[in-house]
Amino acid sequence: MTEPTSQPQDLAQHELLREKSWLKSLTIVDWLFAALMASIAALAQLKLPHHMDVYEMVILWASAAIATGLGWFFKPMRWFIVGGVLAAYLAVGLYQGDIANAGDKGKFLLKYLLSSQSAIMWQAALTVLAFALYLLATLWAWRQEKQNKFQRNTLFSIASGLAWSAAFAGFVGLLVRWHESYLLRPDAGHIPVSNLYEVFILFMVITGLMYLYYEKKFSMHKLGVFVYVLMCGLVAFTVWYSIESGAGEIQPLIPALQSWWMKLHVPANFIGYGGFCMAAAFGVAELLSLNGNKFFPDAAQIEEAMYKAIAVGFLFFTIATILGALWAADAWGRYWSWDPKETWAFIVWLNYAVWLHMRLVAGWRGKVLAWWAVIGLFITAFAFVGVNKYLTGLHSYGSL
Repeated sequence: MTEPTSQPQDLAQHELLREKSWLKSLTIVDWLFAALMASIAALAQLKLPHHMDVYEMVILWASAAIATGLGWFFKPMRWFIVGGVLAAYLAVGLYQGDIANAGDKGKFLLKYLLSSQSAIMWQAALTVLAFALYLLATLWAWRQEKQNKFQRNTLFSIASGLAWSAAFAGFVGLLVRWHESYLLRPDAGHIPVSNLYEVFILFMVITGLMYLYYEKKFSMHKLGVFVYVLMCGLVAFTVWYSIESGAGEIQPLIPALQSWWMKLHVPANFIGYGGFCMAAAFGVAELLSLNGNKFFPDAAQIEEAMYKAIAVGFLFFTIATILGALWAADAWGRYWSWDPKETWAFIVWLNYAVWLHMRLVAGWRGKVLAWWAVIGLFITAFAFVGVNKYLTGLHSYGSL
């Protein structure tokens, strides 16, 4: 009688089964960062209980959880978040409850570096410098490629550092501006996303951070010049708008904006806008690559980055639209009014929904999607700025 063959005790596992779960892959540094975020949230709640209702406390702890997730997902965000909070806390301490400490005879650090206006001006200057360095680095890389030289391009590293610094300055500026609003009007302080000036600052911070993530993930430093030429346009508009309308001055919220919904709706909206802005820049680069320009990364790689940017932007824009509908129901008693702003928000949503459908279901690739992403930016820009300037409706409080 034949003995049954013994089965190997250690069966080979599929590669996916051998991978660690996401939680198991976290290190002690990750958990220390999470503990630090929780400590900062607890400190904020203890220090500022008179400024927060129950909804704002929920938002505070949700923000701490989101910051933790960002630090786990994209490691450079750790120093960015912690450094920004510490710089803002330093500014709060320097103010000592008196907005005059940032005036002409005020404290040096506040006057030239940490007050909201100083930090935002640093953001503008560093954004322009980042564009100049990305441009120089790209031209230098093109020259090296022509000469068949492939040396490390330090200019790209400097450009990335300037991009990080610009986003950091804008982030600190927004946090400090939030505190300044309470110094000016203790009973009417508010999160700084109440007018076009403030949301453009937020827009630049989010777009810069999103680009830096994709730059690192896909190693596509050469695309920085496309993104930061758009960023320079945002800087120019922000400076012009500040001078033209005096939007740099902190104003009390109008009744329509005195809602905790604003703290959720606006940031989600601008993550969406940031994704769409980057996708347009990537679309231009893909068109150049498809036209035979071998200097830029492969067109398929650029399109993959463009797809991911639109997917992330679409997700957050959808969330923002839902939150906006809930806010409208709370403020006006109805979820949707076909107001011009709402109508164009729906057009933007539909535009990118069809884009994603055509890529994922219909299998479209190449020039059509690249051109579509570029044109989509103009549709989004009209919904964001054009409606405020040329049309009137329930959202007219955001006019230029």
